[in-house]
Amino acid sequence: MNTSSEKPLWQLFIEGDKNAFSSLFKTYYSQLYSYGLKISSDQFITEDCLQSFFIYLHKNRRNLGEVNNVKSYLFVSFRRAVLKSLKKERLFTSFEESLESSQSFGFSPEELKIEQEISNTKNTTLVILLNSLSTRQREVVYLKYYSGLSIKDTAEVMDISYQSVLNTLQKAFTKLRSEILDHEISAVLKKT
Repeated sequence: MNTSSEKPLWQLFIEGDKNAFSSLFKTYYSQLYSYGLKISSDQFITEDCLQSFFIYLHKNRRNLGEVNNVKSYLFVSFRRAVLKSLKKERLFTSFEESLESSQSFGFSPEELKIEQEISNTKNTTLVILLNSLSTRQREVVYLKYYSGLSIKDTAEVMDISYQSVLNTLQKAFTKLRSEILDHEISAVLKKT
């Protein structure tokens, strides 16, 4: 769903249109669930949070107002809901500490929508390489490339500056290039 078709749908939702709410739910539920699961690494907490989140949206729709980018708004709001729930569960003491020490924010082969020509070996290698990134780098890559958010929206979701997103992506790609080169050299050495 693109931004131009989101705005009228959002307006209909705010006005109480059940089909608009259903459409928002169907469009974003699985994306938000995957993102929430990466943050919490707990299926129960993620499902509970997501259901509560959509109930909250529905009950408070008249107070939500105009939103420029619905997808970004939903990701930001849901992220806050998951972190708030984790804090209530006392699963972490600080946001940075929890995400940096967490191994839950990783990639799986199913999430990597790579052209069919890429072999399973390359796909597995890519997953390993992506998971070698820091948690923050993995989250930025996930939001930007697998959730389709802009850099501005990614910054808003993660509550960091635009420049921090750019810097984090640059560091991630630098590390990936280095890891790919090391991996290719290792593969060549194994053949000899």
